[in-house]
Amino acid sequence: MEPKKMYINGEWVEGSSGKTTSAINPANGEVLAEITLGTVEDARKAIAAAKESFYTTREWRDMDSQTRGDYILKIADAIDAERDEFARIDSMDHGKPLREAECDVDDAIHTFRYYASLIKAPYGGVYDVNEGFGKMHSFTVHEPVGVCGLITPWNYPLLMGVWKLAPALAAGNSVVYKPSSNCVLSSIKLFEIFEKVGLPKGCANLVLGPGGTIGNELAENNDVDMVTFTGSTEVGQSIMRAAAGNVKKIGLELGGKSPNVIFADADIEGAVEWAMIGIFLNQGEICSAGSRIIIEESIKDEFVKRLAERANAITFGNPLDNPDMGPLVSESHMNKVLSYIKKGIDEGAALVCGGERYTEGECAKGYYVRPTVFDNCTDDMTIVKEEIFGPVVTVQTFKTEQEAIDMANNTEYGLAGAVFTADGARALRVIKEIRAGITWINCYNPCFNEAPWGGYKKSGIGRELGVHGLEEYQEIKQININLNPGIVGWYEH
Repeated sequence: MEPKKMYINGEWVEGSSGKTTSAINPANGEVLAEITLGTVEDARKAIAAAKESFYTTREWRDMDSQTRGDYILKIADAIDAERDEFARIDSMDHGKPLREAECDVDDAIHTFRYYASLIKAPYGGVYDVNEGFGKMHSFTVHEPVGVCGLITPWNYPLLMGVWKLAPALAAGNSVVYKPSSNCVLSSIKLFEIFEKVGLPKGCANLVLGPGGTIGNELAENNDVDMVTFTGSTEVGQSIMRAAAGNVKKIGLELGGKSPNVIFADADIEGAVEWAMIGIFLNQGEICSAGSRIIIEESIKDEFVKRLAERANAITFGNPLDNPDMGPLVSESHMNKVLSYIKKGIDEGAALVCGGERYTEGECAKGYYVRPTVFDNCTDDMTIVKEEIFGPVVTVQTFKTEQEAIDMANNTEYGLAGAVFTADGARALRVIKEIRAGITWINCYNPCFNEAPWGGYKKSGIGRELGVHGLEEYQEIKQININLNPGIVGWYEH
């Protein structure tokens, strides 16, 4: 089986080490493809290509916004033409049900189209300034940052890459993209499209390999002007330290342990359905997952009963056959999730449902975990404090509004959160008090290209999507013009 290659400086190349790794189908443990493994040397070649593209040849950087936008629209159209294949690849490579993968592809298409149009919108500003130094005119322009290193996780293999690639390229940057080693097949196909539409040589480079070496090189290398990362807080912290060398611009979208606050006056059936989406969508492998249900004491028993009934009814199977839930991404991740479940039991949480691997029928060799609900949880439990990144939810109760707010904020993370209540004033009052960057009222998990995405506290720095997502990949230059040229004797009295 010939290994899948990297894309550096407009060419498909194997890693300099000659080593490969296997892409494994998590539904059955079978090998999907062999993938070349890049090294630090390969990362440096890609960085050099991006640097030459941005600072020397300048074809992509200096292209007018209309032409650059047309290229990006061609990328969107090319993905659209192969929508079914992209979805099939992500479903097999990651394990998500096919319908969810199809939604990811649609979102990726819309993201490219959104940024193709956004770069032609008005921007910048003009400022009235004092005349202490003569007749002055001041205004700002937005410019690309330069060479951008983009590092993404495995839970949304195509979409997370597009969230970074679309605005970075739209802004005129040259990029080096490193997807997670777990799921790379749709990224490779995306770069085949970049080649097909004719992106200029060196402006988009794909490097495959472990984050500990490739990712660290992108963060440390002084020729990289910006590094963005989506993943764990621990790795994000290491990237911040590595990026300090040349004080490069950084963007981090990190972990979460998000609260889902439910008041007694909420539509309980609707709250159950949204809680299911909040924690079991994508097998719970979502940074913004509603993994902590914080519910008013008077309705807790009825809510947990209904949630468990719905969780126990979830179906499993081959992701391409659209079951309710697919496998976790890898055997090692499955074992990590199962270890958290054991810790929850050991620390005294009440296991309501799930809590074990699912091995029936065709799922026997896959990495499936039953949706798991823990009741009677307390703030000091590991499963309440740490991000599990799987189909595991904890339940805690409150009596007063302030108690609910305090419990919601009792976390080092601040990515997302939700409030369910029929009282509109309370909904706004409580959601404003939750220290998180992405919040919902009477729903959980909807995401839009037009709205910014990012967190507070240890959940990250900066924002993706929306206008803010484009501005992340731009520098703002202030230009001041003396309308009356000449020396002003400011030192004279």
